[in-house]
Amino acid sequence: MTDTTVDAPPARRSRRTLLIGGVAAVAALGLAAGVVAWSPWSEDVAAATALELSGDIHTHDPALVVGEDGEDWYVYSTGDVQKGFGSPQIRRSTDDGETWEYVGTAWDKPDDVAWVYDEVSGVQNFWAPELVEHDGTWYLYYAASTFGTNGSVIGLMTSPTLDVDSPDYGWTDQGMVWRSAPGETNYNAIDAGVITAEDGTAWMTFGSFWGGIQLVELEWPSGKPVDGAEPVTIATRNNATNAIEAPYLMYRDGYYYLFVSRDKCCQGTDSTYSIAVGRSTEVTGPYVDSWGNSMMFDGGDELLSTRGTMIGPGGQSYSDGYLAFHYYDEDLGGDFQLAIRELGWTEDGWPVAWTADELASDA
Repeated sequence: MTDTTVDAPPARRSRRTLLIGGVAAVAALGLAAGVVAWSPWSEDVAAATALELSGDIHTHDPALVVGEDGEDWYVYSTGDVQKGFGSPQIRRSTDDGETWEYVGTAWDKPDDVAWVYDEVSGVQNFWAPELVEHDGTWYLYYAASTFGTNGSVIGLMTSPTLDVDSPDYGWTDQGMVWRSAPGETNYNAIDAGVITAEDGTAWMTFGSFWGGIQLVELEWPSGKPVDGAEPVTIATRNNATNAIEAPYLMYRDGYYYLFVSRDKCCQGTDSTYSIAVGRSTEVTGPYVDSWGNSMMFDGGDELLSTRGTMIGPGGQSYSDGYLAFHYYDEDLGGDFQLAIRELGWTEDGWPVAWTADELASDA
C-alpha cells in the first residue's frame, strides 16, 4: 500500500527484457538465413504458471498462505472501511487456490485495536497484512497509516490457527511492533514482511518511500524486535521520490530473495506499479540483481509490470512456490484484483513470473 501518489522515474529495463529482445533478434537473423534458432520461450525454458482464479478476488496487498496437502489456502488483504471497521479482509480457497470466497475480517470491533487510533490519527483501514507461522502460532502483522505521511505503526495479532471454522480460531491483540513519525524517522513503518533465517533468527523488513526498505531483527515467540534493535536500510531507489515499498523476503537454495514494488500504486489504470527482485547470500544483504547492481542504488530485476489489461502489478507476497499480487484490471475500469502465479526458476536461480505465452509475445 503506497503512501504517496508522486510519480517516480520509470524502472530500468531488466536483464530478462534485454535477454529476450536480444535472442529474438538472433532468432530473426537465423530464420532469414534458413536455419533453426533456439528461442527462450521453448518448453525447457523457465516460465511461471498463472492460476485461473474465480470467485471473490477483490483483493489489495494479498498475504498468501498456501495450505499443505488437503488444507485450505488463505489470503489476507488490506481492509475496507465498510467491512469490519477496516480490518484486514480474509478470503479462503478450498480447491488449491483457484476459487476464492470472502470469509470475514480479522477483527470486527474498533475496540480490538483501540491503541492504534491513539497512535495514528485519521486511520480508516488497515493495510498490507503479513502472515507467518512459528511453533504452532500464527502471527498477523498489519499497518496503520494515512496517505502521504510516515506517521505509521505496524501492529501484531496472534492466533493458534488460520482455520476460520475451528473453535480455536481467533486473533488476539499483541500491540505495537514498530512505529515511524514525521520529523523523527526517515522511513515509513508499513508493509511488514517477516522471515526466519536459516540460523533461526527472525527478521522483519518494512518500508515505503522516505528512506526506503528497512530490516530489523525480531525474536520469537513475541514476534517483536529484540532489545535495542535498530533498522538498517537494505534497498532504495536512490532518488528524490524513492518509490519503493512492499518488501517481501524468502529463502531458496542458499539465497535470500527480496521482492519489492516500485513506482505508483492505488491509481487504477493510471498506476505504474511493478515488481522487482534481488538476492543475497545473507539475509542482511547486500541485495543485488542478476547484473550485480545493488538494490541500495535502484538495482533489481523487473519481475512483473503492466501488460495488456493487467495494470500495475504489485503488493506481492510469496508462499510455497507461489507469488500472489494485486493488479488493476483495465477491463473492470481499473478495479483491483488478486493474481497468483507459480514461479519458474532459471538454472542460475532467478525467479520468473511471466508465463510462457507472455515471454513468447516479447519476441
